[in-house]
Amino acid sequence: MVAKRIRYRRAAAAVAAGALPCLAFPAPALWWFAYVALVPWMLLLRSAPSGRRAALEGWLGGAGFIVAVHHWLLPSLHVFLLPLAALVGVLWIPWALLVREFLGGAPDPGRATAALLLVPAGWLLSELARSWQGLGGPWGLLGASQWQVPPALRLASVGGVWLVSLLVVAVNCGLVLLIAVPGARVPAVAGVTGCVVLTGAVWLWLPRPEASGALRVAVVQPGLVADGPDSTEQRFAAGERLTRALAGQRVDLVVWGESSVGGDLAARPDLAGRLAALSAEVGAPLLVNVDARRPAGPVPAAPAPALAASLPEGGIYKSSVLVGPHGPTGDRYDKMRLVPFGEYIPARSLLGWATSVGKAAGEDRRRGAEPVLMNLPGRPGVRIGPLVCFESAFPDMSRRLTRDGAALLIAQSATSSFQRSWAPAQHASLAALRAAEDGRPMVHATLTGISAVYGPSGERIGPALPTSARTAQVYEVPLARGSTYYVRFGDWPVGACLALLAAYCAAEGARSLGLRKPAPAPEPTTPPARTARG
Repeated sequence: MVAKRIRYRRAAAAVAAGALPCLAFPAPALWWFAYVALVPWMLLLRSAPSGRRAALEGWLGGAGFIVAVHHWLLPSLHVFLLPLAALVGVLWIPWALLVREFLGGAPDPGRATAALLLVPAGWLLSELARSWQGLGGPWGLLGASQWQVPPALRLASVGGVWLVSLLVVAVNCGLVLLIAVPGARVPAVAGVTGCVVLTGAVWLWLPRPEASGALRVAVVQPGLVADGPDSTEQRFAAGERLTRALAGQRVDLVVWGESSVGGDLAARPDLAGRLAALSAEVGAPLLVNVDARRPAGPVPAAPAPALAASLPEGGIYKSSVLVGPHGPTGDRYDKMRLVPFGEYIPARSLLGWATSVGKAAGEDRRRGAEPVLMNLPGRPGVRIGPLVCFESAFPDMSRRLTRDGAALLIAQSATSSFQRSWAPAQHASLAALRAAEDGRPMVHATLTGISAVYGPSGERIGPALPTSARTAQVYEVPLARGSTYYVRFGDWPVGACLALLAAYCAAEGARSLGLRKPAPAPEPTTPPARTARG
């Protein structure tokens, strides 16, 4: 009975310890807490009486982490969030086994040194696996908690958010060694010192993005509109009113949030005409976001011949569309990576019941085919790279746009369903990381807040627009030229960690085979018998 109570207490402690890192993310934004947040969980895992128990507590902690970081999804997914967390939590089992293997007992200096490399690599393996879109995408990566720390953003320009995650886990690992393994203090101190020295060297000597002019970009945030049959028109009218107030302010681009236009512009020439007139009045192109059903073939239209002529198959799309004084320019980006359950249901034939317990998508949105760069009218040589909603969480998407020549990255978002939660702040913070990784400014424009703009080093430009704001804000956005190490070399920390883990598995496999090799036959211990000869 006592043993059973201990097991239950350890299980509850694993869930709670796994949830602790959520405090490092917005809205609490206790960024410093990330460097100690994993210590309780790792201390628990190192004391697990068996590998099976460590695996269970790694799984439970991973599930606790997913629920804590995504708790704001409960109003939409309800209880479905729990089995989803249980599924994704499995990805922390290999990391938990590595923690027990290298930190359990009294590791010698060699094993402690290996822990400082392999334990962070194991954590990164779990982050990489859950970054697959089908499992929700790379939301809540541990390195993303450092979005407001300039030295960490410099590291992101070298190895992306992955390198920052590795550093954070390595510091946690070093602290566990200092607390629990007195004999490993030398490698622990050396490891933590190495993290500090690496960060300082990158901060001091890595070249900053080279300035190359500026753009005046206006973000239009119409605020919350009550649901109803005319809510789409009300939102459009609010965007019109706020945009009209920008006339005479000499802006280069006006950005509206996700789902700011509720009718396809090729099929609704009236909406296209209103936007064109607005662009002419303000003297700048508008980047709007259309969330609407698209006809299956060309429609007789109007002010948008380029759009009408290139219509793909019908369905509901979310599209970034650039509109000038003469109507849509023909530049349109269709969202490629959709939100699981929010915009489509994976394996709908099996999981379609999710629509009955939450706000899951009743109909799957359609996906775009490829990223798109748009030429900014009036600014020769300046191209913008649009992303929609949680696509800003994917480092590879903004990196691709930057490699293709984007001077400005833009994310159009709408988190109105999660207005009083941590979601708006979490989402806005991702733009700082993407800007720092790619050395390009990024605009995060939303319908209801939080909207924010970040410079080429991930620094905040101007004020963020809170969820209570209904306004149009103009930002002086600095442009930059050149290329960061992350843009040039990509996700090299991920490749290095996979190679390190593969080498460890190969070594363990070889050692295991060596132990199982049959022993050679023993030499005879008595002299051979002699035969008598007559």
